[in-house]
Amino acid sequence: MKSLKSTLMALGFGLVVAGGAMAQDQNPPPGQPGQPGQPGQPGQPGGNRGNRGNFDPAAMRQRYYDRIKQELGASDDEWKALQPKVEKVLDAQRAARSSRYGTSSRTRGGNNGADQNAQTPPREESAVSKAAAELKAAVDDKSTPPAVLSQKLTALRDAKEKAKANAVAAQKELKDLLTQRQEAVLVEMGVLE
Repeated sequence: MKSLKSTLMALGFGLVVAGGAMAQDQNPPPGQPGQPGQPGQPGQPGGNRGNRGNFDPAAMRQRYYDRIKQELGASDDEWKALQPKVEKVLDAQRAARSSRYGTSSRTRGGNNGADQNAQTPPREESAVSKAAAELKAAVDDKSTPPAVLSQKLTALRDAKEKAKANAVAAQKELKDLLTQRQEAVLVEMGVLE
């Protein structure tokens, strides 16, 4: 049940992030890419490729934080105290999720990956992702002895437990600063459990 809830929470966060990217301004200032009749627009040379190269993860993240601040009804001073705690919770939750292949989002994607890395510093790979990658490598090597497989399984499980504990601790720190309504808002948004 918790795995399903975590998966749904991650999916919801992904939809929020994707929705923010899709909600970009449809009427950019004159001379900016994306103006009607410009290349990259549907029906124009360049097809639907649009402005994918202009994807800015930092701006998307900021829009997400602005939405959280607005939903919480937090003043600027209150948000100065809350934002680092919200970020810590989201980082801890991200670290607790593992990819089957141990890859992080910065190593996936097409040609835009290099552009994105230039815009934002790469996130450090989590211990869970590293342990998942090591387990996958051990499983892929058919000659891996059972003792090594056991060690890799234990390392992954330990990393997941530690990451879950860090996420729980980060959530508690955040909850201590919230009103009951704010806590309910963050639970509804999937930031808190």
